[in-house]
Amino acid sequence: MAGLSAALGLPYTDAVVIAGSLVLGITSGVLGAFAVLRRRSLVGDAVAHATLPGVCVAFLVAGAKDVPGLLVGAALAGLVAALLMVGIERASRIRPDAAIGVVLSGFFAIGVVLLTHLSNSADADQAGLENYLFGQAAGLLERDIAVMAALAAAALVVVAVLRRALTTTLFDPGYAGSIGLPVRALETLMTALLVVAVVIGVRVVGAILMVAMLVVPTAAARQLADRFGAVLVLAGLIGAAVGVTGALTATRAQLPTGPVVVLTGFVVVMAALLLAPGRGVVWRARRLAARRRTVLRDAVLAHPDAPVTGLRDRLVRAELRRRGLLTRDGALTPAGEAAAREAAERRALWTAWLEHGSSIRLPDAREPDPTDLRGSLGDDAVAQLRARAGKGAADA
Repeated sequence: MAGLSAALGLPYTDAVVIAGSLVLGITSGVLGAFAVLRRRSLVGDAVAHATLPGVCVAFLVAGAKDVPGLLVGAALAGLVAALLMVGIERASRIRPDAAIGVVLSGFFAIGVVLLTHLSNSADADQAGLENYLFGQAAGLLERDIAVMAALAAAALVVVAVLRRALTTTLFDPGYAGSIGLPVRALETLMTALLVVAVVIGVRVVGAILMVAMLVVPTAAARQLADRFGAVLVLAGLIGAAVGVTGALTATRAQLPTGPVVVLTGFVVVMAALLLAPGRGVVWRARRLAARRRTVLRDAVLAHPDAPVTGLRDRLVRAELRRRGLLTRDGALTPAGEAAAREAAERRALWTAWLEHGSSIRLPDAREPDPTDLRGSLGDDAVAQLRARAGKGAADA
């Protein structure tokens, strides 16, 4: 850590905090993806809250704040809570969200009771246990980073080795079972990996905010990638960036690390939701506006002599005049006539799609664009549509 401190030009404490946040970001990004894509994000929240009684019990057993021992207690409590949630779902009529709520509230209440009991005791060694609730990255030591890094490395190796089996079980457990994969064991393993991520993060962001670090990287990565492998890599990179950026901001502003890291992640997710290419709100709004302009232009080109109906119609006609498609007296120029023929062809293709689209063979799932059917579906699909439309006209 002294070498890292010198390399970063930061004090020892700041270097340790940044290293811990980096390990947390990568691990929670990759391992949290399995919970988010299984729609089990709140399981991570319940597991994080369940670590508190585990820490307290481990302290009562050991009688000292031995970090590896406390983390073992947190891991065991988190695993018990996760398995209990699964058991409640499978053995009763309680819905998954209710099972999560029952386990989360029960374990967290036990943790608060134990923490209060320890705080009222005469044992001075218990001071600082509440940091597992709210997080205290500044209290990390070099040996803590070593333990976190070892846990993270082991979990990531498991993911790398079993990625195909985990991916199959994640998205299609029925098919996974039909090809002989141990579905129950793999689902339990995914839950155990989630517990590992939580155990790594409770010292940095605390049990209350840990769920954000499990969700944020995948939520942002999912806006930027479609393939699961790419989502895993992006989630790890985004988690690392969020952790390091948040830690640097917190150390510079002398603010608590955990909340600042989570706020940084929130900003990243909002930016991805707004600006992601192809999926962001801004991109979709621009595409919708462009489609509307195209429809209005096609309508004017089809009927240039129609009366002007409002401001939007005037603006469209002004644009067509600037592009040399419409004369000042409202007549089509030669270029405008060519554009009108193209618009008529697009309308004919769209009509053919509405009538015969269900019988067209496409290589994959594609969304047809009414204003650019050829670009969205491809030349082969357009040729099939023309053939179907021509056959339908001949039969009529």
